[in-house]
Amino acid sequence: MRVKITSSPHFHSKNSTKSIMWNVSLALAPAALWGVYVFGIRALFVLLVSIVSSCFFEYILGYFDGNKDIKESTLYDGSAFLTGLLLGMNLTPTIPFALVILANAFAIVVVKWTFGGLGANWMNPALAGRVFVFFSFTSMMSNYTVPKTLEVVDSVGGATPLSFVKTSISGGLSNLSPSQILATSSYPTSSIATSISSSTGISPYAIDAFIGNIGGCIGEVSALLLIIGGIYLIAKKIISYHIPVYYILSFSLLTWMFAGVRDGLGLFSGEVLTQVFSGGLILGALFMATDMVTSPITKKGKIIYALGCGFFTFLIRYFGSLPEAVSLAIILMNIVTPTIDRYIVPKKFGYVKKIKAKEAK
Repeated sequence: MRVKITSSPHFHSKNSTKSIMWNVSLALAPAALWGVYVFGIRALFVLLVSIVSSCFFEYILGYFDGNKDIKESTLYDGSAFLTGLLLGMNLTPTIPFALVILANAFAIVVVKWTFGGLGANWMNPALAGRVFVFFSFTSMMSNYTVPKTLEVVDSVGGATPLSFVKTSISGGLSNLSPSQILATSSYPTSSIATSISSSTGISPYAIDAFIGNIGGCIGEVSALLLIIGGIYLIAKKIISYHIPVYYILSFSLLTWMFAGVRDGLGLFSGEVLTQVFSGGLILGALFMATDMVTSPITKKGKIIYALGCGFFTFLIRYFGSLPEAVSLAIILMNIVTPTIDRYIVPKKFGYVKKIKAKEAK
């Protein structure tokens, strides 16, 4: 038997594609289940419809690609399940099921398989599906539900903290921080957040966003559970810390420095914690920006990519027309990833600088 030996280095990782996909899904499970708890049974149906439709389109396209035996289907690598789960977590609990299916069709058929399947897509399929239905059916994607853990106030309805603040500022309200705007409008807070806030001075809205007592998409509302899942993935060496840490730090720094300008409070007065824990920043930084296919290879490239994500998230969220910007920011940097990889190349294995080589002689 003739064995073909490829070029070095000959490294082997115990993290196969299959194990990576299912571990990421496992890390997302607590936040997804929390979303079902606070938003009710319909959130569960949205997640199930999303997962089933994603797997269905994956199997159908694999079938026409020659994988007619279901045992040889790409369903078993867990990528379609993960795409469906992530996409479902990025949708609102009230979204029509037809749109859930449409979003998954776009994610799997157009974004993933049109470019060659797993490993060949140029942007994150789940994010692409979310952005597609958001811009195509904006009103249906903006109908949020207030968690059952809060007492609903008629004046705020189902608005998320970010969308409520954006609307208030557009209406002429100024010289107030986001938490002050929410407080003056009697935006609801949980009793535990109020209690912790009174003893620590931290905004109760930041505390609720950290715990998961805010309106939003199904899987983005509990920063705490998402962070726990992210730490699990970092500990398993499935993702590196560079992208989420530099993403969140860059966004936080820009928020602290310049967010107060929009609010009429001047420089270095931005409210960081409420902005970091609200919306999809934590979900995006830990589980979507870290997608191996659409993020850079090298450590330096990952840092540049993460800084770009933080910059665009800040720019669109504060000075754009949309209250949220994570999906667009990550997709923009997905587009830039090939350019980053082209100019920030990894050092050749076994390479020694000429100066050091001469000194060794």
